[in-house]
Amino acid sequence: MDTAHRPARPPVAVRLAAALALVAALLAPLGPATAAALPPLAGPAAEAGWTWPLEPRPAVARPFDPPARPWLSGHRGVDLAAAPGMPVRAPQAGRVSFSGRVVDRPVVTIDHGGGLRSSFEPVEATVPVGSAVARGEEFGVLSASGAVHCADGACLHWGVRRGDDYVDPLAFIEDRRPSVLLPWEGPP
Repeated sequence: MDTAHRPARPPVAVRLAAALALVAALLAPLGPATAAALPPLAGPAAEAGWTWPLEPRPAVARPFDPPARPWLSGHRGVDLAAAPGMPVRAPQAGRVSFSGRVVDRPVVTIDHGGGLRSSFEPVEATVPVGSAVARGEEFGVLSASGAVHCADGACLHWGVRRGDDYVDPLAFIEDRRPSVLLPWEGPP
């Protein structure tokens, strides 16, 4: 195809601003009350409604940074700031499918069904393998063993797999769903 006759695409920021303006225009006739009652957006958070595995809500020390190819190095989970001894809670209901040492650190895996599995390290399980855990239920404690994973001290590494693919755990957190911009109605 001859690219000399193809019009130039506007920059990403311009396209994003146009998309947000369109969303605002579509929601304007609904009013704030109706727009707030719309169902949640589709995607992992909407389908799962997970919660944070630590309380209070932790800071993200290192985000999900998957490799370009499955065999390359990358960060296949998120690191959450934490201190040894903190309780670790199930972000969604499931069954503890693994508890043991992997290389030099304790790991716990929860099978959430539907091909979704969470793994947590370094975590010492407080329930046996095979135990059902409810959303928000404590299943382990953050261990000091293997805490060298984080450069700035202890953290909880949380990974999520869908089948054989690693996915961003934060995409499943209910309160991290993208915001919807509503039109400004001005002062009363």
